[in-house]
Amino acid sequence: MASGEKVLPESIIPEMIAPCGMNCALCIGHLRDKKPCPGCSSRDDAAKPAHCVVCRIKECEELIGTESGFCFECTKFPCARLRQLDKRYRAKYGMSMVENLQRIQAAGLEAFAESEKTRWNCPGCGGVICVHRDACLYCGRAKD
Repeated sequence: MASGEKVLPESIIPEMIAPCGMNCALCIGHLRDKKPCPGCSSRDDAAKPAHCVVCRIKECEELIGTESGFCFECTKFPCARLRQLDKRYRAKYGMSMVENLQRIQAAGLEAFAESEKTRWNCPGCGGVICVHRDACLYCGRAKD
């Protein structure tokens, strides 16, 4: 991504959805100009933040045994680790990983990704709104 280049909602693709339900396309690590993170599902750890590389949810033995690769398929869903992450994201960012996973389970990954394009599209400039910020990175419009 070139410096200051706007990331459009079309970049929200199924491959950017992490096993925990995080939409990595909305993450500040992915949206940054320098060395953007390729997302949790990517095998390229070079650009990922250290906490993503060693993520205990992504490396969970229960998860590895699932067909879908998503936490909703686990017998412990939602486990304590996922509930803790979900609680933090609900409080700080207004997004729920558990709800995302329930939507993926109910409608499918493709439909979820399509709905995320609308949900996280900045009405001011058309860019992707970062889940970790209170305003659009590109035009400064406050999150609704």
